[in-house]
Amino acid sequence: MPDGSPHAGTARDHRHPTPPIPPPVASPTPPIPPPVASPTPPVRPPVSSPTPPASAVARTPPADGPLPPAGPRTAPRAPVLSRAHAVRRVLAAATAAVLLAGCAPGKAERADGDGSSVPPTGAAPAAPSSGAAPPSGATESPAKVATPGTPHTLVGGLAVPWAIAFLPGGDALVTERGSPRLLRVSPSGEVSEAGVIEGVSPSGEGGSLGVAVSPRFAQDHYVFVYYTAATENRIVRYRYQNRLSDPVTILSGIPKGAIHNGGRLAFGPDGYLYATTGETGERPLAQALGTLGGKILRMTVDGKPAPGNPFENVIWSYGHRNVQGVAWDPDERMYASEFGQNTYDEVNLIKKGGNYGWPGVEGFGGGDGYTDPLLTWSPAEASPSGMAYAKGSLWIAALRGTRLWQVPVIGIGRVGTPIAHYTGKYGRLRAVAATPDGSSLYVSTSNKDGHAPSTGGEDRILVIPLR
Repeated sequence: MPDGSPHAGTARDHRHPTPPIPPPVASPTPPIPPPVASPTPPVRPPVSSPTPPASAVARTPPADGPLPPAGPRTAPRAPVLSRAHAVRRVLAAATAAVLLAGCAPGKAERADGDGSSVPPTGAAPAAPSSGAAPPSGATESPAKVATPGTPHTLVGGLAVPWAIAFLPGGDALVTERGSPRLLRVSPSGEVSEAGVIEGVSPSGEGGSLGVAVSPRFAQDHYVFVYYTAATENRIVRYRYQNRLSDPVTILSGIPKGAIHNGGRLAFGPDGYLYATTGETGERPLAQALGTLGGKILRMTVDGKPAPGNPFENVIWSYGHRNVQGVAWDPDERMYASEFGQNTYDEVNLIKKGGNYGWPGVEGFGGGDGYTDPLLTWSPAEASPSGMAYAKGSLWIAALRGTRLWQVPVIGIGRVGTPIAHYTGKYGRLRAVAATPDGSSLYVSTSNKDGHAPSTGGEDRILVIPLR
């Protein structure tokens, strides 16, 4: 059973123990990050988070670098480094060389939320539940935060309900990862089939994933789904009037893998459709602007680049490993939850054109070239999937962590100390969606995804009132 403590002190690396950092050597300055599309992506100003723990490991990109971007690119100016930054870059490069030397090429990535990994010999034990330190990056909490009530089961008998999106009347559309059917669930728990998603090819962490309802649904009746097909992930627009009809593929060519398929869909307050993609275990994809893997995308309802996108394509931000949750606060700031590799899962404040560091950095420590997260957890505490904003907090479903995290938002670029709810009570949690009036959360379980200790139980959707 994953660690059930509300907070853990020191994050643990479940794959490769961090080797000691060798002294500086007279090696050349590490290479400048690869060229990206002009204009150079802006770097988010430092957030008002405390200094990250010294245990954070900054790693440089793999020696082979990212895949070359498609089309002409303008090389960015090299960042001006202080002496301290230069020393840190050299140390980081040396550390990465040791790490890469100790990892066999082609070794499989961690399947997100897989609780079967064993900490390496000598790994620090989990912090006790009493007096444990908050996740890195958390600051003080506001005087008053929303309080979740007692959950009740809205509907059971499901199998990996992956995403939830509300129709204007209050019914919810629900995908199941291993099934092509799209379900419609009423507020009273009545379930019907809204239609069948054509071309779904479930395998590994892929299948029927995200679903989003057009903000102009009353006029256009559009519903959007993100799913894994035979050779790729794609986004398809349907018309929904009691049944799905008129499918149109608006975006194809999203990389597919056994792991890290991303898949979350949501409309932002700007009226454009956002999608999250994973790097499918191929790390260089996250930094390559010529591919859609490892990105957050922003597009029109026709799949075209939304006006104001930074790279004149659908890419909004990059350097992501596997984002599965996005949300916006009332001031239209965008947040994302992201799976880490072995040490740090993240909550990020998403900015236009931002580079969030993967594979060079996991957690804090990116320096001038990357954007640091707002906060981090160990994968045992989190493995975060769906996210929603309601009543002043971000609400994040934890798979391996088997809990619902509440993260108070207390200002621009600032979050309060996270609060864990229902630890271990309902198993793995996957999707979170706030009801249209913001009074409750719909939260789905993911106990039949192959990672739970027992796959014999059913999955369900919980309704959690907020006070």
